[in-house]
Amino acid sequence: MANQIQDLIRSLPDYPRKGVIFRDITTLLQSPSGFRQAVDELVQPFAGSGINCVAGIEARGFILGGAVAHQLSVGFVAVRKKGKLPWQTMSVEYQLEYGSDEVEIHTDSLEAGQKVLIIDDLIATGGTACAAVQLVRQAGAEVVGASFVIDLPDLGGGEKLAAMDVPVRTLISFAGE
Repeated sequence: MANQIQDLIRSLPDYPRKGVIFRDITTLLQSPSGFRQAVDELVQPFAGSGINCVAGIEARGFILGGAVAHQLSVGFVAVRKKGKLPWQTMSVEYQLEYGSDEVEIHTDSLEAGQKVLIIDDLIATGGTACAAVQLVRQAGAEVVGASFVIDLPDLGGGEKLAAMDVPVRTLISFAGE
């Protein structure tokens, strides 16, 4: 099953810069059976765990997270880059290779005690995903897990989430960057 998903991921060498292989999920999303399989597998370990909400990380996490939320019959919260949400927000800053960035959610998007599943297309260094975990916890909600289509384990993001006591589900992995 993972092979079908992996076969549907387009790998683009030297994009966005030399030495990086970009993993493009648009080809997976274009395949009805591949997209369905990916969503089913992202949901599977968390079905029946009492999730109240899915938090999708900008931007491809919106596509996958919306589909996962629909399948679980729960609401969806958009985790966005700073300055993209129109109402009152709470935010968490995180470090990048060179500098920092912030993610935010609306202050009324989560309630204390809600059980949240975080979704994104890919986990690399884990900076954005760890910030999303902090943001959900700052809102008083519980992170039940985090699901990703792709893991780049050499970059250590999954280990960072595990160190935060977040169960991680990834469907496929690629060595290197």
